[in-house]
Amino acid sequence: MDMHRYPDMRIIRPSILYFGTPVVLITTRNPDGSTNITPMSSAWALANRIVIGLTGGGQGLANLRREGECVLNLAGEDMHRGVERIAPTTGRQPVPPWKEATGYRHEGDKFALGGWHAAPSLAVKPPRIMECPLQLEARLLLDVDRPLDAWSDGPGGYAILELEVLHVHAHEDVTVPETQHVDPQRYRPLFYLFRHYVGPGKPMGRTFKAEV
Repeated sequence: MDMHRYPDMRIIRPSILYFGTPVVLITTRNPDGSTNITPMSSAWALANRIVIGLTGGGQGLANLRREGECVLNLAGEDMHRGVERIAPTTGRQPVPPWKEATGYRHEGDKFALGGWHAAPSLAVKPPRIMECPLQLEARLLLDVDRPLDAWSDGPGGYAILELEVLHVHAHEDVTVPETQHVDPQRYRPLFYLFRHYVGPGKPMGRTFKAEV
């Protein structure tokens, strides 16, 4: 007889489903040439493509659609305080009513608020965030609007955006010397897990496809 005991289970309805995704700081250009920084954590990658999801009505989404390019700056685990400082801010002015009701305020200089520094990109106009261990210059390939009934009284929905990565900038100390690889032992990304910031934890091993 199989005496294995399975864990107790129950059906839950969590308010959000951020089950552990990296924090990405998206830099885009505002109409006046200044830079907006959009923190987000809905992204996945395949080959040289990255697909992101953005709430409708934000300044970063408007900028990305207008300019067709951005930089995806992957935050390190030591950047969580700066990320949280800019989290309740928006580049939109006036602040949309649904954002204002949630506690958002307008901020024109998110670099200063986050305590970060800008560096020029090679192929796109938005600058990179130098403190981020990985900075990915990208251009927009596909833009799909998706309505969401639960957000009918706010942003109305979200956008699914496919981006092509043009250049990857990496801090020297998170790469494997004399290779093109990121060192998973030294790269320490910041993750967003059910609205909490967490680090990657202890390495558990590698896949058979790993090259380093």
